[in-house]
Order: sequence, then C-alpha cells, then structure tokens
Amino acid sequence: MANIEINGKPLQVADGAMVIEAADSAGITIPRFCYHKKLSVAANCRMCLVEIEKVAKPVPACATPVTDGMKIFTKSTMALEAQQSVMEFLLINHPLDCPICDQGGECELQDIAVGFGQDVSRYHEQKRVVADKDIGPLIATEMTRCIHCTRCVRFGQEIAGIMELGATGRGDNMRIGTYVERTVASEMSGNVIDLCPVGALTSKPYRYTGRPWENDQTKSIASHDCLGSNIQIETRRNQVMRVLPEDNESINEMWLSDRDRFSYLGLKHEDRLQSPMIKQGNVWKKTDWQTALNYAFEGLKTVINKDGVENIGALVSPSATVEEMYLTQKIMRAIGSNNIDHRLRQADFSDQDIAPQFPALGQSLTDLENNDAVLLVGSWIRKDQPIAAHRIRMASLNGAKIMAVNPVDYDFNFAIEEKVITSPAEMVNSLAAITKALLSLTGSSAAEGLDALLSNIKANDAHLEIAKHLHSAEKATVILGTQAMLQPQLADLRALSNMIAELSGATMSTLSDGANAAGAYLTGVLPNRLCGGESSNGKTANEMFTNGMNAFVLLDVEPEFDTASPSTAMKAVNDADFVISMTPYVTEEMKAYADVLLPISPSSETSGTYVNAEGAWQSFAGAVTPLAETRPAWKVLRVLGNIFELEGFDYITSEDVRDEAKQQAGTMDSSNKMQWRCPKALAKDAENIQRIGVLPIYAVDSVVRRSDALQQTDDALSACVIINAELAKQNNIQDEDNVVVIQNKTKLKLRVYIEDSIPDNCAVIPQGVQGVEVFDSAYSEITLSTKS
Repeated sequence: MANIEINGKPLQVADGAMVIEAADSAGITIPRFCYHKKLSVAANCRMCLVEIEKVAKPVPACATPVTDGMKIFTKSTMALEAQQSVMEFLLINHPLDCPICDQGGECELQDIAVGFGQDVSRYHEQKRVVADKDIGPLIATEMTRCIHCTRCVRFGQEIAGIMELGATGRGDNMRIGTYVERTVASEMSGNVIDLCPVGALTSKPYRYTGRPWENDQTKSIASHDCLGSNIQIETRRNQVMRVLPEDNESINEMWLSDRDRFSYLGLKHEDRLQSPMIKQGNVWKKTDWQTALNYAFEGLKTVINKDGVENIGALVSPSATVEEMYLTQKIMRAIGSNNIDHRLRQADFSDQDIAPQFPALGQSLTDLENNDAVLLVGSWIRKDQPIAAHRIRMASLNGAKIMAVNPVDYDFNFAIEEKVITSPAEMVNSLAAITKALLSLTGSSAAEGLDALLSNIKANDAHLEIAKHLHSAEKATVILGTQAMLQPQLADLRALSNMIAELSGATMSTLSDGANAAGAYLTGVLPNRLCGGESSNGKTANEMFTNGMNAFVLLDVEPEFDTASPSTAMKAVNDADFVISMTPYVTEEMKAYADVLLPISPSSETSGTYVNAEGAWQSFAGAVTPLAETRPAWKVLRVLGNIFELEGFDYITSEDVRDEAKQQAGTMDSSNKMQWRCPKALAKDAENIQRIGVLPIYAVDSVVRRSDALQQTDDALSACVIINAELAKQNNIQDEDNVVVIQNKTKLKLRVYIEDSIPDNCAVIPQGVQGVEVFDSAYSEITLSTKS
C-alpha cells in the first residue's frame, strides 16, 4: 500500500494504482472522457489533468500510477486551468445541437462543460463537420459530435473481441468509423451506446422517442438466455422505451448482449394478443376472462371424461418464469397427468432418468475467467450466451487454452487452440477419441463397457492435444453447449463429456436452451420428475407430438418455431380435439390449431423469477402494467386451478408461489455429475447429406423473433442452405443458387450459400426461422436437387 494525499486528504491505496482510481475510491471527482474502469488506459482526452507536487506540468490522472508520499491536487489553479483549457479545445468543433441530441440529460460532455467550460466561445473559425455513417440497424451515428475518446474502439478490441470500429487520420482529420463501410455486427455492439460519453453513438430504435428524465427505471432480469443478465427497463406512459444493463459484477458486469438490449421492440409488435378469444365452430370471438377460462375448463373436462386425463399434455416455454412453470405442473399433476415438458427442441431423452438435478454451470460465471483450459462441445457460445463468451474470452486473454468439438466451425471472438469440426454423428466418435487419449494419459481404468466401445477408435493429433491440455490444466471446464442439447445424440454426447471431465479433473458445465431451463427442472416441468426430485411417469414433448394427444395446454409456445420436429408438432396440435394457448401473441397458425387463446404478459409486464445456470434465483417486478386485457400467466393459472376446485391455489402474490416452489425444490446440487451409462454403440456417419439445424441467436423465443431491429442484423439467419465448396462442387451448385431440399419426402426451395465452415457432406439449415417449419427434424438426412 502507498500513503498519498489528494487535496490534503491522506489515503492508503494499492501501490501502482492510477491516480484516478485512488481519487474514485475516496469519492473525489476528477473529470474524464476517455477513461473507463473496464477498458485499457488511452489518456488521449487529457480531461483528467491534475497537479502533482514537484512535477512541473499537469499530468493525466488516468495514466499516472501513485507512489508512496505522492501529493496530488485536483482543484489547484494549475489543475483547473488545464482542465478548462482541454474543455475549451473539445468544444471547438462540437455542434450546439443539445436540444435535438438523444444524449441530452445523460451526456458526460454536458455535465463536465457546466463545471469546466466557458460561457462564451472564443472560436470563430469554421467548424469541422463529419459525415454520418450507416453502421447497421442498432446504432445511430452523429460523428460530428465525436470527441475521439476511442472508448468504442477499445471496447471492440478488448471486450467484444472484434475490432469493428477504428480511427483513421490524425488531428483534425481523425475519423472514427468501420472498415470499408461495413456494418457493426457484434452481438455486443449496443454497449458502445452506453460507453459513448457524447451523442455520437446512440440507439437507433430509441432515437427521438424520449428524454431520459422522462423515463421511469425498473430493475429486471433478461429473459433470453440461461445466464440471467441484470437489466434496467426504462418506461414512459406504460410503455417500455429502452433496456439498459444493470451493474452486477458476478453476472454481466456492466455489459449487455444486443439480444437482451433490443428484444423489447418485439413487445410492440402488431401480433400482440390483447383480449381472450374462443373458437366456436370456425369463428373466433373476443370474450371476457371468466367466459374464456370457463370455456377452457369445460374443454379439458370433456377430453378427460371422454378419453382420460392421460391424453392431456402441457408444453411450457423454457423461458417461462418459475411461478408459471410451478403452477402449470401443479395443475397437471393435480388433475392426474404427468405429461408436461419444457424441453421442446430436445430430440434425445434416453438418459433423462439419470440426468442431473438441473443443467448447471457447475461454477460461478466469474470462475469461468480463471480456467486454464476449456473444451466446448456443441457450443456456439458467442451467439448462444454472449456474456459467458465474454468470460471465456477473458480466460483466453489470460492464457487459457480454449478448444472445441463442433458440427460447424463457428466464428468465435477468442483464440481456439485446438478444434475438431465434424458432422453431428461423428462428434460422438471425436469425444470417444478424447476419452481414449485421457485414459492413456491418466492410466485410469476404463468404466464399464468403455473398453469395448473404444476398441476401434483412433485418436488423431487434435484429440491428443485436447486431452493433454485438459489433463495438464490446474483448472479446466468441459462445456456442453446449447447446440449439443438439440442434437439426436445428446445422451452419448453428455455421457462422454462427463467422462472426459471426470478423467481430466475438469468441471462439467451445461449451457441450456431458454432463460429458465434450470427453473423448469427444479419445479418439475418434466414428465419423469416432480418438483423436489421424486420420480413420475409421463410423456416427453417428443412422445406427445409423435403419438398425438387429445388436448394440449401451451404456455408461450409456437410449435412451428419452438420444437425439434416442427411439422410433427404442428400436425399433433392441429389433430388434437382441444388446445389452450396461453400466449402474448396471436398468429393465423395459432388460430388454426387453438380453441382458446389467453393473452399472457411477457416478462416486462409481470413479476417472476428465473433460475440461472449458476443456480441463482433472481426475482423481478413488472416494469409496466399488462397491455389491454393481458394478464400475468401465474394469475391465469391460479384462477384456472380455482375453477378446477384444486387445493392450494389461494396465492396472493407471485412471491407466495415462488417461496412454495423453492421450498419444494429442496437443496440444489449444481455438480452436473451423472451416473455412467455407456453408449450402446458409436454413431455412424450419414450416407446422405446431414442437416445441421443450428438455432440462430435471434430465433430463440417469441419476443426476439418479433424485434424488427434484431431481425435486420447479419446474425438474423433466414431460411437457407449453407454448404461447403466441396459439396457444392459435387452437386454442381453455385453460390446463391436456388436448390430443392428434400427431407422425408418434403420438398422446399431454398437459396444456397457456400462457406468453408461447414464439414463435408453436411448442410446447415437453421431451425426456428420462418420458412423451414415444414421440415420434420432439425438433424436428419436430406438431399439437394437443382431441378425444380
């Protein structure tokens, strides 16, 4: 520790800390523009100049480390004159457009100009003007306002991991922009809006819609991935105006993914369902809540009396709240049915009886940064969970070896030490090879059945290097990603990933689909497990679709986009005698299969709880009152339970539901350890072209799919086919040709794009997007034809 003085106040601070950090810790304000605590020091704005005893001229506080005995003056004549001079230079070219600038009211330049600026400008020459650039649908530019702090440039280099913005020119000719007029496409790009101290970079969707002092702020939890980023929802006149990050060092720090930031635009979509509706004959009628709920009750009663309660199934969004999930399963179990599931996109359920208590990270998010080696299995973590990818990037920058076994050579924002890119079926063989290499390295005895399974497996150099890095690491993690959770070989992938983690001493982690899969497991939204872990016997989502049900209860589910087999799912709900859809939106497809439409609130309009991958229970309040006749789903389910005359549905608040669910869920085990069950056989590669049903970042749920700004970005994949050059050559296909894709006799014409990231004999056709819902499986064999 160093003993210093700031403005005569004695302080003890860490030796080598910067002067500005010491001042901040003591509550002493030093003006700054370029300095940011999460970014490297640039020292180019010079606004933080201070006086130090025995130093002849002012020095930048952000770039000057403290030493023992140092005396610092932030309000001396020298310091104030220096700061005022810098302020005058910065304002020379800055436009006087504060009344129309979106940054007004939260502008650091405005705030500091009040304290250090002059009331009259001495500059009478022509001002510099910089042409604005179109850098995409999310960020608006007014580059004449730019003061060259370079925060946005450093964010791209150091945090986002992709340098999309940079500086060209010098002095008065310096410009901040993109390379060769490209758009900014990072999944974290919106953070530059928060970082920009002036109005040069602002939110394009929010532009000219309001002033910050008019908005009310409500703390909430993001609802689009399993990490539960903390957010602040800003509202005005009962409308969500924008979403900002809420500081939480243990989860998202001060960053936010674009999906969490801009998805609120989907709340204003024209598809919003605003009143209950019932179908009588083929005619839809708007009605009141009591009539709609009675109609739903009578419809379910009719099915129960006619076909039995075992023919009723419930499908729940993995992004529903704990309260909604718990009450849905409570009703289903109370009426006698265990047919309930949230694993809508999952295709393999063969190991569900030995699955962990919940899909857990197995460590804290901050611990991810401390790993020495990380193996990603079936994970596009950069797009699936951008905040987790940021933590992995920090580990990589600290020297960690990041490795991957993936069905696509995904573009990551950190260095990949070793990678195995192969077809989904061959991924199992690759994990088996890594397992064999680890058995050899560790000298461990093989688990039951493993010797026979691995007898014909040969590990190549990549497999051996991955095994060596995991084995030699002091702290390692094996991450089973969201894309792996959707594959037909999930049980084998999960078994071998666990074995690799066990042999190498690594932590086993799972990153699941949806915002609340952990909550779904804990509250018993599973056919084989009750809340608390007791076994039950019901049908999985796949079995409900394949075998058909006489009645379905859907909670924020669009089967054509949210399921592993869209065409089978759509046939099942269309063939059912009675379907209740609790949904924030209404579409023509819903009207075709549903009999009752009950408008429920999205997360911004209800209180609730999400359990993230760490196992943290995070509760939030509604930011606005529900739209029109919309109601929170937990209240709808409470009333439905009362209509069924079930016991225990006298809740007053959502906290009552949460507390009961948490008590019944019992002690949490986030170890992810599973009983060993040897795969029966290793997978064989497909004879025909194998489809890879990648789930795009902006197709994960109903709200995100309706955010117009997000759907205009490069990451918003549309219905298409992506193959490599070798496969294109074999089939005489050119880039951007139209081809006919045939899957189980279903034909669809799609545009082809050629990329080297796809393995041989495979084709990426994204799932969850408009245009591919006619297909039956996201992972199955297909053929390509150039004939119409």
